Amino acid sequence: MALYSAVCPLPVNRIKNRLFDTDARDYILRVEAADGQRLESQVRGAINAFVIGCKADGTWTSLVASCIMAGARTVAGAIVPLRGNAPTNNNFVAGDYSRTLGLLGNDSNKYLATGYNNNDTTNFPQNDSHISCYVSATQTDASGVLVGTQSTLGGILSINYATAAQILFRNRASTQRLFSEAPLGFQASTRNNSANFSSRATQSGGNISDSTTTVASTAPSNQLFGVFCGFSGATANQFSAARMSFYSIGKSLSIPNLDTRVTTLMSTLARVIA
Repeated sequence: MALYSAVCPLPVNRIKNRLFDTDARDYILRVEAADGQRLESQVRGAINAFVIGCKADGTWTSLVASCIMAGARTVAGAIVPLRGNAPTNNNFVAGDYSRTLGLLGNDSNKYLATGYNNNDTTNFPQNDSHISCYVSATQTDASGVLVGTQSTLGGILSINYATAAQILFRNRASTQRLFSEAPLGFQASTRNNSANFSSRATQSGGNISDSTTTVASTAPSNQLFGVFCGFSGATANQFSAARMSFYSIGKSLSIPNLDTRVTTLMSTLARVIA
């Protein structure tokens, strides 16, 4: 793994002896270009530690499409992709963004269009897929998609909620896993076989519920992936009013490992950003 010194001519970090992973360095420079100014040293360090940690855990290559929607100084910086293609911003403005809590949906017209399709089995194979998000403030509306696609279809990847106190996971099947708790923190599901998928719901206080759902996978349907919304074909719907600071979609991975890295990143950002 190539690392760059903080004291090299390239503007990553000026803290003596701090080394940066090449992918972390690339991401930081792209965020700073979008923001129009440098990030604080501690923010750069937190991002670097996150990337190095994901690589050590073996989860980095499973993040096909992902954004850290916190830490950056602007909305433009917050939707710079950590991995994959840049999402399209639909109606998020500066007042919707917190550097420590992320973007806030409005249950109406604020969402990110990832540009990826649920039926893209090269990036999101039927039996080798995950989806995750970090909810930093639970929704105030009664239903909506946090990340994924329309929640009523089969063969999809989706994290959504049906009431203010219920979160649902679907992973390549119409059968869902429901947790009767309001999401707050890291949420994810992953599938690495045709027979079942695993999911994790986190609620206030960091209380975690893990489950394995036995349901056969089905062929992925033709729907785009959204963040703060689902999609019916190419039409955004099922909007969310939650606040989120991270999402990822990709291949199967260890949920506990990614949870630890994302939760640590968000805790660190909350501590170091004034």
